[in-house]
Amino acid sequence: METRVLLPEGEAPATIKEVVLALQAQKLSVRHDKKNWGDWLVFEAAETVVSIESNRGLTSSATIEEAEGEEDLSLAIVAAFRKLGWEGEDEDGRYPL
Repeated sequence: METRVLLPEGEAPATIKEVVLALQAQKLSVRHDKKNWGDWLVFEAAETVVSIESNRGLTSSATIEEAEGEEDLSLAIVAAFRKLGWEGEDEDGRYPL
């Protein structure tokens, strides 16, 4: 399952470091894995990842790619983005996390 998260319209982009710190505040062991094809937030001993769109270390959108059986991890990830003030988005539009 995928969950798309975004900063509210008009908000200044966040740094990837801010996002990582918010995830760590949720007691998650996470690392930023930068590849030539994109930026990923990878969690220790988990298959769930966050594909985070960035431009020179700044971000305003990401996709949580949830692995089966890792719902608790996904809830903690969503909680971190909620604390940062981000929103979710689905086919019906944006919604509060």
